Amino acid sequence: MAYDFSHLKQKIEDTEIWLRKEFQGIRTGRATPTLLDNIQVESYGSRVPLNQVGNVGVEDARTLRVNVWNAEQVKDVEKAVTDANLGVGVSSDENGVRVTFPELTSERRDMLIKLSKDKLEEARVSLRNERDNVWNDIQKQEKNSEISEDEKFSYKNEMQKLVDNGNKSLDEIGKKKEEEIKL
Repeated sequence: MAYDFSHLKQKIEDTEIWLRKEFQGIRTGRATPTLLDNIQVESYGSRVPLNQVGNVGVEDARTLRVNVWNAEQVKDVEKAVTDANLGVGVSSDENGVRVTFPELTSERRDMLIKLSKDKLEEARVSLRNERDNVWNDIQKQEKNSEISEDEKFSYKNEMQKLVDNGNKSLDEIGKKKEEEIKL
């Protein structure tokens, strides 16, 4: 009976997806619509994502434009972007909201690099916890005589290879984001 590593593989994949999504929210030198993805707007008595009340587009390298579908909601969108505390300039007109990102200072770049490293470490901890869970399960199976001691160590090596590859992939994602921030 071979050990089923599908749960570990799924956790590694989910962690990579989570890290990529978190990194999308960390601003680099260019303005991208994904930077506004986590903003919630008060709309008709409920909170909805910004992209459900208007189109978010890129005007230039440091400016995003939110074209609001209902002109009555322009002030709500402006307030939501301001309250998100992204360190951006916000201005509005009758058609929508313009979000201007300031030039990144070296201090701000260092802060963003530190934040990306913190997110990377969070992802690594998640993988370590899952590795520990799998290892405990393997040891329990060996203790219950479901697998032999040789199989236990064989599974441990296979598990460690999966985790090492997952960590390598996370490191590559982190390195790429760090290079984007430094540009």
